[in-house]
Amino acid sequence: MVMRLFCYLLLLSAMPLWAATKLEASVNKNPVLAGEFFMLNISVDDTVKGDQPDTSALLKDFVVGPTSLSSRTNIVNGSINKQTTWSVKLMTRTEGDYTIPAFSVAGLTSQPIKLKVAKRSVDADKNNEIFLKTSLSSNSLFVQEAGVYTVKLYLAKELLDGSLSTPSMEDAQLTQLGKQKESYELVDGKRYLVITREYLVQPQKSGAYTIAGPAFQGRVQQNYRQLEVSALGDDQQLEIKPIPSDYKGAWLPSELVNLNEEWQPNDNTVEVGTPITRTITLTALGVTKEQLPEISMPTIDGIRSYPDKKENNNAVRDGRVVSQQTASYALLPQKPGTYTLPEIKLPWFNTKMNRISMATLPARTVTVIPSSNAISPAINNSQQNVNTLAPAPNNNVNVSHTQSVQVQNKTPLWLIIVAVLGYVLWIATVMFYWFNRSTKNTIKKSQPTASSINQPSLKKLVAAAKLNDNKTFYNELSNYAVQITNKNVGAIDALRDAVNDSQLNSHIAQLQAQLYSNKATSCELNAIIKILEKYQAQASKSQQPVLKDLYN
Repeated sequence: MVMRLFCYLLLLSAMPLWAATKLEASVNKNPVLAGEFFMLNISVDDTVKGDQPDTSALLKDFVVGPTSLSSRTNIVNGSINKQTTWSVKLMTRTEGDYTIPAFSVAGLTSQPIKLKVAKRSVDADKNNEIFLKTSLSSNSLFVQEAGVYTVKLYLAKELLDGSLSTPSMEDAQLTQLGKQKESYELVDGKRYLVITREYLVQPQKSGAYTIAGPAFQGRVQQNYRQLEVSALGDDQQLEIKPIPSDYKGAWLPSELVNLNEEWQPNDNTVEVGTPITRTITLTALGVTKEQLPEISMPTIDGIRSYPDKKENNNAVRDGRVVSQQTASYALLPQKPGTYTLPEIKLPWFNTKMNRISMATLPARTVTVIPSSNAISPAINNSQQNVNTLAPAPNNNVNVSHTQSVQVQNKTPLWLIIVAVLGYVLWIATVMFYWFNRSTKNTIKKSQPTASSINQPSLKKLVAAAKLNDNKTFYNELSNYAVQITNKNVGAIDALRDAVNDSQLNSHIAQLQAQLYSNKATSCELNAIIKILEKYQAQASKSQQPVLKDLYN
């Protein structure tokens, strides 16, 4: 017993010294049916690591499935048998005689295999109660025109598991659209579960092409048994036409292209500072969302434009790809006038009529009127004139009253003169005493008051900043600018010119973008207040020498 165990250990230790001596390739079915999966096994009599057969030559004639690897070691009566096997699923699409080439592993070469493939009957799939249908939205497309390839798998038995390959086409991109759909259909009085997949086909070169149909392999349940089933989809022939030589601009092949716009508010007359939202929608049939060109908003002097959100989407409707681009812009009129937004033209190639077409948005005229909320300087000036003229009537009344007293009293003239002089001297004495007592305090208090005569208060701006209310802050800033510059139109721009501070210009631009577009921009309200306080302080210093001279 000990001796036998020793022999076993000796044999196991000698195993790495052995080398593979034989490589074999075999198939589990021969002949096979077109569209039917079969198994190719490649075996070597040794444990092989880091080496495997090259199956790329099979792609020319076969549909090649995944490769699995298995290893086995048997010891029988002191005899050790080792084996490494690679298993590959294969399928042919058409009948005929084929040759599976030789393979090489670990310095060994297998023998090629002659394979006979028989024609599959038309009703073979239906007899197996499983079949595939394929269809194409159009068998004639232009280069980069989008088509829809549809695959339907019909199942009359309970499906345990299975795999459906992806269709293929040279010089084209095939992308599955969304998730597969499941439904039920009646075919020749039999109820089928239908699994539908849609693929987006985008050819890149012109010429005649074939979309190779997909293949299905799986297992179904039948009378307590598991049966292997397979099905093959029909190939689709496709003609790809080149881009016309006379076409200019970005290539946009489509059956239909449309440009549309919406305005809010939908009125051609607006006030200065009233934001306008313009939404442009581009819809195209038979192209992907990535192929839609960018729509640019023309620059208009006097109206600022802020780009808003932009969205691109596509979907499948009635077997056609429909793509749409929606772009929004915020327009802010700066000064009164009449403005014309030029028309927007977009060239595209009409694949139905085989000619160049033009999608157009017509020009639009907008009238901008002065803002009704602006403070009118004329009203302020008229109030000042009224206040200035007010004392004049009072003086006249006093004079006439004095004259009437003189007439009624009939007092001598010299006595009146003496009384008036005494009264004047008494008033002068009182005023002199009061003036000497409060002249210092008056000078100190009058200086800031005088400097603030022409400087409006920033309290409302500070209150709006504390509440972080951008809209109220902007309105108060507009009122402040009107008081500073005495301009109803373009007051904020005039305030920028007066202050002449690049940081203030940047902060105001950020505030306007925050108000009139959906972009996430930050605006520092307190920074604007600090710049205006600094501006007022500089203005006050420039007035101080004049105030001192007034009190000297």
